[in-house]
Amino acid sequence: MKDFLLILNIVFSVLIVVFILIQGRGAGLGSAWGGGGEMFQTRRGMEKIILWLTTIFIIIFLVVSLINLFVK
Repeated sequence: MKDFLLILNIVFSVLIVVFILIQGRGAGLGSAWGGGGEMFQTRRGMEKIILWLTTIFIIIFLVVSLINLFVK
């Protein structure tokens, strides 16, 4: 059981990293050094779905981690 939870945790952590990297704002890393000048916009369409999926995966990751902590 512990091995399954560990593998599940690894899968969710990789998915979280991928979804966070997909969420890049503006020109990606170029905007980190002063590029852009964009104004704030609300998330729409696919950006909103990816944001919600990231949030859900983070919550699931936390729950699986806590279960893994208490399972013998």
